[in-house]
Amino acid sequence: MRNISLILKQFTRSVLLVAGLVAAGFNAHAQADAAKGEAIFKAKCTACHKIDVRMTGPALGPQLTQETDDAYLTKWIQNSQALVAAKNPKAVKIFNEFNQVPMTSFEDLSDADVGNVLTYVRTTWKTMQADTAKKPAGGETTEDKGPSSVIVWGLLGVIAIAFIVILVLNKVIGTLERLLLNKGGVALVDEDAEEEKVKADRAAIFKKLIKNKKLVFFIVVCGTIALGSWQWVTLWNTNVHQGYQPVQPIKYSHELHAGVMKIECQYCHVAAFKGKNASIPSLNICMNCHKSVKTESPEIHKIYDALGYDPNTAKYDSTKAKPIQWVRIHNLPDLAYFNHSQHVKVGGIKCQTCHGQVQEMKEVYQYSPLTMKWCIQCHRRTEVNGKGNAYYDSILAAHDKIKKGEKVTAAVLGGIECAKCHY
Repeated sequence: MRNISLILKQFTRSVLLVAGLVAAGFNAHAQADAAKGEAIFKAKCTACHKIDVRMTGPALGPQLTQETDDAYLTKWIQNSQALVAAKNPKAVKIFNEFNQVPMTSFEDLSDADVGNVLTYVRTTWKTMQADTAKKPAGGETTEDKGPSSVIVWGLLGVIAIAFIVILVLNKVIGTLERLLLNKGGVALVDEDAEEEKVKADRAAIFKKLIKNKKLVFFIVVCGTIALGSWQWVTLWNTNVHQGYQPVQPIKYSHELHAGVMKIECQYCHVAAFKGKNASIPSLNICMNCHKSVKTESPEIHKIYDALGYDPNTAKYDSTKAKPIQWVRIHNLPDLAYFNHSQHVKVGGIKCQTCHGQVQEMKEVYQYSPLTMKWCIQCHRRTEVNGKGNAYYDSILAAHDKIKKGEKVTAAVLGGIECAKCHY
């Protein structure tokens, strides 16, 4: 009996120990808070990571699903370089995979904080996978494309047939009415004769109007004025493309970038401040942001395709690169010389003066007529501020020399500047 009692006690202790360990495990899992993890993730991780897409670092969803050693992940997040220095195989492999770019250390995060982040990432990744599984084959949502062309043409056919039937019925009804009236002894008017009489009356009225010389003269004068005005307006607006708004190969919203995001015009159009042309922004400027921001957008992927950039590997393939065929909006004739830097930098003219409220345009269009008259009117009313402006210093100095009767050469007025002849 004593032996049996001892065996039962040992068995009971073993069961209680296992139950305690299981409860501790469940308790530890329950303590991980996905909501807290989301806050930490957005504050510290989104600059380099996304859950489903590779950025500067790997896509964390599949990465953390494959890697289940939370103790190793905690050490890696808190101080990855310590693991690399210790030649941890996993750490060295991922360090080399990402071109030996060190991950930022987060030693301020406790083990519990890291656990919250891991829980948030894994939970969110499972939700994303579940949502993807619910979508139709091909990963695309079904779109309402409206009625098919067969239905449309069928309806048009039905309408045409109904119209023909109505005409036939009207003709039949008219014939039956004539027969009934004729049978009842009612004299019917000959419709053909009546129609001929109406035509004759109209011809007589027209001949009478033609013989009225005052009326004819008035019509000729009004027609001449109308045609002359139309010709004047047509010639005046020849090659004036105000309001021109072509469709661009990539939908780029100035309202979002220049308006909501308040990005300066010169950040993209760098040459407007120092050159003749404002220049088309290079795609590298776009990639400064969109290598990490809004990487899932189809429009952004057009930029990736043009550069031969693979967002999954973060590498470029120059053999796949191709230029984007932007459509020019503002186009001056070759006989007109316009220098952006002279207006933007020297004159201090804002971009909106000529291009309108670009920060409110979803799609840019030509705001100003860009005619000679429009430019001359602007030059007449714009006051030149020469104070503290090095460009106008030489001109003002030349004016002072003229007032004093001193010799003023073309060189003094900038006649030997390169851009006077070479532009």
